[in-house]
Amino acid sequence: MAFGVFMHKDGSIYDDIPEVHYQFPKIYLGRAQQMVGDWIVYREPVKLPQSKGFFAVAKVERIIPDPEIADRYRAVIEPGSYLPFEPTVPHMIDGAPVERDLANAQASVRPLSHSDFYRIITLGLPDDDTLPRIDDPEMETRFREEQTPFEIERPLIQSLVSRPFRDKAFRRAVLRAYDGRCAVTGWRLVNGGGRLEAEAAHIRPVEHGGPDSIRNGLALSGTAHWMFDRGLICISDDHDIMIHRKVNDRDGVGALINKDGRLIVPDRKADRPHPHFLRWHREHHNFA
Repeated sequence: MAFGVFMHKDGSIYDDIPEVHYQFPKIYLGRAQQMVGDWIVYREPVKLPQSKGFFAVAKVERIIPDPEIADRYRAVIEPGSYLPFEPTVPHMIDGAPVERDLANAQASVRPLSHSDFYRIITLGLPDDDTLPRIDDPEMETRFREEQTPFEIERPLIQSLVSRPFRDKAFRRAVLRAYDGRCAVTGWRLVNGGGRLEAEAAHIRPVEHGGPDSIRNGLALSGTAHWMFDRGLICISDDHDIMIHRKVNDRDGVGALINKDGRLIVPDRKADRPHPHFLRWHREHHNFA
């Protein structure tokens, strides 16, 4: 097993849903097989306009032949393992590459050293007492001297699978993408302590196999969150907000929806709800 990098670009020729699977050509099969059972980070190409750099971490469950295209394969992501970075991690910091241990870091599927993996994770996930900080020179030196220091790696991996830690990371990423504004009402309420009223809602819930992904998330006010979770409102693939036929007070629900009747989505297209998850929500709640 080995850590790795998967290069991803929205709108490419590859049929990727990073939260679910990653498609790649046969040339990378040997490398990808080494990553089965271990963690990878997703990265956008350097030349992509407004590239996010490293934007998520996930665990590879298995490799399968692509069911639709010959000589392509899919790395199937372990359910519940995908986690977005907030902030995303740039390619370069202070003039030095974040991914340091590979001379030519251009291949779409490539190995990642323990020290590079650790550096990217600590830069991209919320501060947490279980994660030693990368700005500690002693920790960095120990990672260079010892390839897999158990006392550092263990709390890192434990944090990646911890539900409270994942909830914190998911909320932070979703609210940042939506600028703290409810996608249904348009409200951006902040209490006296500076805390946003909006909550981070899963489109496909975790208990039903949904990932902790920005594209499987919505920023919603408390009431809108309650209605969405119970299927009183759903979202079309084109982001129209629909009221379920079973709602007894359609005027009351309609009054909460912003005047345009459409979901207020992030400016960045790659952060908007994915149709894969929106369809699941509609089908689960029997929207005709």
